[in-house]
Amino acid sequence: MARSRLLPDNFTLTLLAVVGAATLLPASGQVAVVFGWVTNFAIALLFFMHGAKLSREAIIAGAGHWRLHGLVFFCTFVMFPLLGLALKPLLSPLIGTELYLGMLYLCALPATVQSAIAFTSLARGNVPAAICSAAASSLFGIFLTPLLVALLMDVHGSGGSTLDAIGKITLQLLVPFVAGQLARRWIGAWVGRNKDWLKYVDQSSILLVVYTAFSAAVIEGLWQTVPLPTLAALVLACCVLLTLALLLTHLLGKWLGFSVEDRITILFCGSKKSLATGVPMAQVLFASSTIGLLILPVMLFHQIQLMVCAVLAQRYAQREEGERETVAS
Repeated sequence: MARSRLLPDNFTLTLLAVVGAATLLPASGQVAVVFGWVTNFAIALLFFMHGAKLSREAIIAGAGHWRLHGLVFFCTFVMFPLLGLALKPLLSPLIGTELYLGMLYLCALPATVQSAIAFTSLARGNVPAAICSAAASSLFGIFLTPLLVALLMDVHGSGGSTLDAIGKITLQLLVPFVAGQLARRWIGAWVGRNKDWLKYVDQSSILLVVYTAFSAAVIEGLWQTVPLPTLAALVLACCVLLTLALLLTHLLGKWLGFSVEDRITILFCGSKKSLATGVPMAQVLFASSTIGLLILPVMLFHQIQLMVCAVLAQRYAQREEGERETVAS
């Protein structure tokens, strides 16, 4: 019997298990130092593989649609931060100052790559434009997210200025990505043939970061800070933010006269936030004792957006060919 799309996938269940392991057996002392070095290597490998997987031909194919890309960038790096600030009177009393800062961090992140493209493809949207837009969002986010974090949260990296944070992120994320792009000439075909099991490299990297981050947070008293009622309120806050983002991206695409296929791309690229980028960035931008609290909204939002977007993508996919110029209401 097939699993319902509304149920968590295996990776999400593993993610929850890792959080449980960090709660019961947090890494500390020398073990935490070793995990830190392993995690840094895993993050570099993660972005190297992203670079090796991304086809330059696909980027070029979608690069010319500048109006679509401009709107997706606006939604990702302007609309979301403005929503986060506008919701402060509601969210700050509801979930507390620390988790509200985590919501602001969520709003500053770039869009997802894999899931945005997958949902656009499933919904029969403009896939080349989605590839280009999502990939560019991830790359520009390396520079824009630290700037937005500094503006929204008055945070300048765990060890210095915003420029220092950008430099660290460039070294840890962008350099491996560029190296992967350069190596694609030799390993691209191998990566394409083995993409089914290479996805576990991505997932393992995220799991390592989550375990390390939550271990430090648990030692600092994370679950005393976030009781169950507060956790439920955080889920509600993520649902409200996602609902507003989906509604606004849908309306903006319609008001600006984009085709159905382009509006699908705008919806799935402009309303999503990246766990794969957000968790490693938090390692650089924030003190280790605060990372667990700050990435908790990102983890929850990630799962909620996957479930909701799966339903939306299926609905778009079921439209008739004659409806290609009519948006599903």
